[in-house]
Amino acid sequence: MDTEHTLGTVITRLRQAGCVFAEDEARLLTEAARTPAELDDLVTRRVAGLPLEHLLGWAEFHGHRITVEPGVFVPRRRTEHLVDQAAALGGHVVLDLCCGSGAVGVALAAELGETELHAADIDPAAVRCARRNVEPAGGEVHEGDLFAPLPAHLRGRIDLLVVNAPYVPTDAIAMMPPEARDHEPRVALDGGPDGVDIHRRITASAAEWLAPDGHLLIETGAAQAPVTAAAFTAGGLHPRVVHNEELGGTVIVGALR
Repeated sequence: MDTEHTLGTVITRLRQAGCVFAEDEARLLTEAARTPAELDDLVTRRVAGLPLEHLLGWAEFHGHRITVEPGVFVPRRRTEHLVDQAAALGGHVVLDLCCGSGAVGVALAAELGETELHAADIDPAAVRCARRNVEPAGGEVHEGDLFAPLPAHLRGRIDLLVVNAPYVPTDAIAMMPPEARDHEPRVALDGGPDGVDIHRRITASAAEWLAPDGHLLIETGAAQAPVTAAAFTAGGLHPRVVHNEELGGTVIVGALR
């Protein structure tokens, strides 16, 4: 391929489709394609709205290349704030709940060093993808609804329970960008009428799984933070809200009283 000419053509097509980071995306797609026909197919699907990460097969997250398969939630950069807050607390036994691709658990384990890493998700596609990321890091992935599939020996031992559960209000999903709304699983987006349904379920049971000095950390929306924090309090946890303006992330950190 005439790389310079091809790259310029791809940039133009992506710009016309409204891709904000057309230059970066064009470079990544051009590098990923083995033939001109494959590149044309990748660009056509990107212009049609498929997430870049699904086309590439990976997402960059907290300095790691995370495998991301079609139909699996793409980790967002704002969620790096969740990893940073958990890493600052430290701990050995880690649970990445509602793990999706397992990006949070993998990145956190890398920051902490030697850990006992567990991840769990209800979506079979997410579990398959997470195993490709978590198992090479020495972790274990469980399939099922929240705490239900976890081994009993984890009860009362978890130092860091990190959660990026769905928190988009049901009625707001229709207003999300098409690449998320149409290509990511609804189970990874829909947080119920106010976006906090899953948070309430998690905080209601988290205390029995945490170690005495353990912490629960949940990413939430800035506007929903007071409601999520109230769920922590109702679950017997003392919450604090931590915002990161640069990343646009909000995390509630809770400890046992």
